[in-house]
Amino acid sequence: MKFGKVGQVVLVSAIALSVATLFTACSTLTVGFLYVPTTLQNPGQIEVYEVNSESGVLRTIPTSPFPSGGRNPLAEAVSPDFNNLYVANNEDNNIVQFGIGNDGKLYPQSTVNTPGTFPVALGVNGTYAYVVDNLGPTAGCSLTNPCPGLIAGYTIAPQTSTVNPGSLGLAPASCATVPAPSPLPDCTDGNPITNSNGLPYVSLQLSANDQTVLTPAAINITANGNYVYVTAYNPATSPFQGYLFAFSVGAGGSLTPVPLGANYLLNGQSTQMIPLPVGSEPITLTSDSASQYLYVVDELKNQIDTFSLQSGGSLTLLGTTPTGNKPSAAAMFKDSFLYVTNSLDSTVSAYSIASGSLTQIANYASSLNPVAITVDPKNIGFLYTVNYLGNSLSGYQINPATGVLINTQATPYLSSAQPSTITGIPHGGTATSGTAK
Repeated sequence: MKFGKVGQVVLVSAIALSVATLFTACSTLTVGFLYVPTTLQNPGQIEVYEVNSESGVLRTIPTSPFPSGGRNPLAEAVSPDFNNLYVANNEDNNIVQFGIGNDGKLYPQSTVNTPGTFPVALGVNGTYAYVVDNLGPTAGCSLTNPCPGLIAGYTIAPQTSTVNPGSLGLAPASCATVPAPSPLPDCTDGNPITNSNGLPYVSLQLSANDQTVLTPAAINITANGNYVYVTAYNPATSPFQGYLFAFSVGAGGSLTPVPLGANYLLNGQSTQMIPLPVGSEPITLTSDSASQYLYVVDELKNQIDTFSLQSGGSLTLLGTTPTGNKPSAAAMFKDSFLYVTNSLDSTVSAYSIASGSLTQIANYASSLNPVAITVDPKNIGFLYTVNYLGNSLSGYQINPATGVLINTQATPYLSSAQPSTITGIPHGGTATSGTAK
């Protein structure tokens, strides 16, 4: 390819900027990058922050923010190799794949429409990604005439793929040509995984014939990749009734529901309930790196339910621990400490963990209305909250022996309006992901 003088100037400038950005990241001891979608603008925006390894101080990279590719980005996840960021835009029913540069910059690669509408949660583990839609694809289904939501899975294309490495879904055979063609719509709109029910999704229903509409809230994939858990609640009851769904992950990422509930009467007949009734509004959940314990945070009951994970995906309740008012998100540090944001109190509750059991350490102030939380991308020992009404992030340093928090320098760190969630990538090492409402 031959460049004219203008093209040469642009190319040289681009190279210089890339080198300068990379040098800046290295010179400031950047340990990783944090990605924070914000929801007020149309399209949504994604703020990108450098994390300083010595102080935990955050600063936005020079070209931040980046358009999210849709309206109201509420969920995100990174690929296991840290080369891709996936963002679910709630009001456009899509997941946008971004390539991640060495300097943390984002480059849109492909877009997948979800099987249903209004995606609210997204999780990645191994070679699969799973999305939770608020509403299913039933004809006539809408926010004013709702139907049960769903969970759907996608295969993540490997980096060796000839077309759109890191894209979601199985691309049609016409895309698998060498050399790769220019990006085409049918090559960027992948197909979901077929599940045990023969469909490209699994409905979030109390039982197969029960059309009770639940509001899905969050997703967690165990570290070993064997099970996926989804929380939901029924807003039509008083008080709300919460539920916890479990799915086993089979060959090719296929999902099979794990029945957790007791029998109940449906139309006069005894019927196996698929999810486990739990609390009132289980808004988020997280699990440990050994896939032994699951922590479910209840926004209405102001509590954490701790479960031990059994063979086959079943659960045993170990105990319940109080939180602050309207807990909203949770993050774990090295399986030793759990941190929970309390959105109404604008605080973070810290807990020590021993054999899955929680003991509260203290509460710490954050900026206004924290809705998401994460540990730094390399698990060094910094903690960050996303403050929806504060339009900011709050930073803390974790005492690795006691779990006690102290504020990082210059906290809070400004963001665009109405940040919603957070995840990050390291410069080598283990990625971490926050959880959000």
